[in-house]
Amino acid sequence: MAEELLINVTPMECRVALIENGTVNELFVERTVKRGLVGNIYKGKVVRVLPGMQAAFVDIGLSRTAFLHINDMVWSRSQPTPNVFELLHPGQMLTVQVMKDMLGTKGARLSTDLSIPSRYLVLMPYGNHIGVSQRIESEEERDRLRSIIEHIQAEHNLPGSVIVRTAAEGVDEAAIAQDMCYLSKLWEFIQRKQKEAATAELIFEELPLPQRIIRDLASDETAKIYVDSREIHGKLSEFVDEFVPTIQNRLIHYPGEKPLFDLYNVEEDIQKALQTRVALKSGGYLMIDQTEAMTTIDVNTGSYVGGRSLEDTVFKTNMEATQVIARQLRLRNLGGILIIDFIDMQEAEHREEVMRQFERMLERDHAKTKITQVSELGLVEMTRKRTRESLEHLLCESCPTCQGRGYVKTAETVCYEIFREIMRYARAFDSKGGFTVVAHPAVIDRLLTAEAPAVADLEHFVKRVIKFQVENLYTQEQYDIILT
Repeated sequence: MAEELLINVTPMECRVALIENGTVNELFVERTVKRGLVGNIYKGKVVRVLPGMQAAFVDIGLSRTAFLHINDMVWSRSQPTPNVFELLHPGQMLTVQVMKDMLGTKGARLSTDLSIPSRYLVLMPYGNHIGVSQRIESEEERDRLRSIIEHIQAEHNLPGSVIVRTAAEGVDEAAIAQDMCYLSKLWEFIQRKQKEAATAELIFEELPLPQRIIRDLASDETAKIYVDSREIHGKLSEFVDEFVPTIQNRLIHYPGEKPLFDLYNVEEDIQKALQTRVALKSGGYLMIDQTEAMTTIDVNTGSYVGGRSLEDTVFKTNMEATQVIARQLRLRNLGGILIIDFIDMQEAEHREEVMRQFERMLERDHAKTKITQVSELGLVEMTRKRTRESLEHLLCESCPTCQGRGYVKTAETVCYEIFREIMRYARAFDSKGGFTVVAHPAVIDRLLTAEAPAVADLEHFVKRVIKFQVENLYTQEQYDIILT
């Protein structure tokens, strides 16, 4: 599958789009004033230990304390899980790494089991095993890589666990040894900073987004890497020379007048990725609803009636939906719990085929996923590892009018609230003056038309005059009642 990476750089932010067969499948955004924290290593101070949760809050010098669970700490796994008080106490200083960025009101998620990545390897200094990426399927290649790591570690007396990344497949021993040397020097630097740090502070910062993308995503399948900034292109060229020289000829500076993302219709895809409804080519559609607890995806046939029977129509719509859902998960970076409501299929063979297709579509996803089979109701429960904010949370905020609910009260409902409030005021205040209602134009319009008889009855009941005043800046739910 042909891949292209587009790197768009401005002084305010850097954006990277992963293009597969001409389609945008993943988007990464890093803002200059709000860089991601995942991968950063800090010297932290334990603020509070929570024995009931087997966890602790740790100050790492950010606006919110971070969260550390005992399962993310280093201790002998051959022993029973210790009590968190055996490992931590308030005021204790420790070295931690961010596993998940701050999301919404939640602080960053931490681990004491440090993980330091390079192009081909991941060094875990406190471990004692060698692992190979499951994406490398050849057992012969897995054994070769494992043997290389064992030889390098024995020759240089290097401690810790090493995970061999997918990018190492087919790479010679010299390149892997160079990678290992880099990680060894980096670990020495981190250890030195650990000893020097006396307060909660940053010890090691993860690479900027363009370099991380080159390190993590550039592969033999990557045909071109376009960068629209001459300065960043120069920095990436130096980085590539040092770590990935084989792709130097694919790194291209894009000087065109037409914006790079416009050239590939990325801007249009970003706008579509923020919408709830996603159209299918067949005429069906998806409804994607992202909430704090989970994300739900509903599959609908819409206007599609092309099958020979209802079952055939449903099956074809679900099959198409598997491809689009897999793409939307990556493009929107949806994580956590996901519930997918496929259209109910009567034939078990169809349900199995839909699941096989869905699993194939998820194979290219860089995030770890776990899915269940289709239930009798057509529901699929799945999880997708979440390490950074979704596209919606990154680019959007809650609607100030509806407070994120997705709906507002009708003008009729607000009118009745105003009536009840006027009756409360009439009972609470002895003043013989009247009332002035200040509200949204739609609400005032209804009070003067459809609700006019009710207003007359209310004036008679409270024995006071009710006047109205339009306020264009008010939302439909907002109003004031002024005693006159």
